[in-house]
Amino acid sequence: MSDTTTKTIHLALQGGGAHGAFTWGVLDALLQDGRLDFAGISGTSAGAVNAVALAHGWAQAVADKQDPYEGARASLARVWNQVMELGAASESTARLTKLMMGALPGALTRFSPYQTNPLDINPLRQLIEREIDFERLQKLKSPRVFIAATDVETGRAEIFSGKRLTAAAVMASACLPQLFQAPEIDGKTYWDGGYSANPAIGPLLEMGETSDVLLVQINPLKRAGRATTAAEITDRANDLTFNASLIAQMRSIALLNELVAHGMTGEGLKPVHMHRIDGGSALADMPAASKISPQRATLEKLFELGRASAQRWLKRHYDAVGEKSSVNLKRDYGDPLKLQYEVAADAGSDADGDDHLADEIERKRFRWSPEEQHIAADVANQAAARAVRAASAEVAPGDDRTPRQAVRASGAAAA
Repeated sequence: MSDTTTKTIHLALQGGGAHGAFTWGVLDALLQDGRLDFAGISGTSAGAVNAVALAHGWAQAVADKQDPYEGARASLARVWNQVMELGAASESTARLTKLMMGALPGALTRFSPYQTNPLDINPLRQLIEREIDFERLQKLKSPRVFIAATDVETGRAEIFSGKRLTAAAVMASACLPQLFQAPEIDGKTYWDGGYSANPAIGPLLEMGETSDVLLVQINPLKRAGRATTAAEITDRANDLTFNASLIAQMRSIALLNELVAHGMTGEGLKPVHMHRIDGGSALADMPAASKISPQRATLEKLFELGRASAQRWLKRHYDAVGEKSSVNLKRDYGDPLKLQYEVAADAGSDADGDDHLADEIERKRFRWSPEEQHIAADVANQAAARAVRAASAEVAPGDDRTPRQAVRASGAAAA
């Protein structure tokens, strides 16, 4: 941690499967730099995992009278190293871990998780329950943690904080309904928070301790070219789905800032200073399979990309914290007063001109080569084929039996 005076800021952490390792890298670099003090942390899905891991390490270090910045770094590294160990585990566990972090095409269309996973086994839940002291987090005053999940019945975002911050809340925030049974909390069932708030920025603004919010964005705003293959279509559909709530929130903030600038709001209301760190074209270029592959090589590459992106942002935009926004909301997320707008060609970047050229040169170090993309795609296709065979067990179309029932039936017939 640096000995210089810190600036206070909120963190808003987007979800995105295994790409959450990018956020891990961002947080690691910010914590190592030590010039930012976090008032609130809002996270969704993988962002929720990062949020509680950071806060747990921070709280533990404070209790032990140690450096909270280093405690948070160690906690994040411990959680993600265990995720990597899950990815390298036995075939059955590795397959379930891949499903946990995303989706294997074809395996999800014939059965629900209430059939394929009746015991609701989730290795991530066991990891979170083992590594995070939620009783300590519930009492933590700073940074405050907010976790978003989606109420299945209403479609609205539900925010968990304080005494409601539990392992169940984190799993609700990360529950993809095609893969896992909806967690039930206080009589309500929840799905992934990405459907309604990815991430939730409102709770941070309501705190009022600072007007600065740093968004760590995983899902790209723009992908070049047409989506024609099954993997490309799925990947882009996920981007659109899990960016929709963020775009709406950012356009609302842009409108609020415009009203403040024209003196059309109540006295004392300040503009929101938005900042963003993303992987730009380097993250967008990573193959779709990388989101569902918690393999060590993939996650380490994402971690390093996150660190480099955070270091670049600190160098360029640290001085803007407390003074102004460092991201053009209208350009990147649309004019709040217009239904149609053009997204800038460089919407995924926080720089223009020469800065953009420097970004591209720097990010080439992290891009996947065509050979790496083909290998990753082949690995994903093979895993998908194995998962489909294991899940379907040669069940005929229209057969609503579970895989176990189908296997037993086929065995009896053979006998």
